[in-house]
Amino acid sequence: MSDYKVRCIIKRPDEQYGHVTNISTSLKNLQRQVEGPIETVPCGASAVIICNEEGKLRGLEPNFMMGKLPFMDVIVGDVIVIGVDGEEFCDLQMDFSTWKNLLKEWGN
Repeated sequence: MSDYKVRCIIKRPDEQYGHVTNISTSLKNLQRQVEGPIETVPCGASAVIICNEEGKLRGLEPNFMMGKLPFMDVIVGDVIVIGVDGEEFCDLQMDFSTWKNLLKEWGN
């Protein structure tokens, strides 16, 4: 995993949609952002959600619902919505309005 800055969305549980920012893709920084070991969850063709792998076990605050029944899941803690190109993180190509619409579609 290389260390460079990319455009992403960070969403905390107390934010309705989150905010667009640029962050370092170093493992240490990603772990700091989500407060623990990272897990990636696919979110479209070229994006993933990075969250805390132990978030539910640690009782982190619910952030948002993701997916549609019967495959709905609760995402907890601070998350990063980031672009992917193969196995590398890259600038998120998704518009912020598309992200907002996804959250609404999932019932948030």
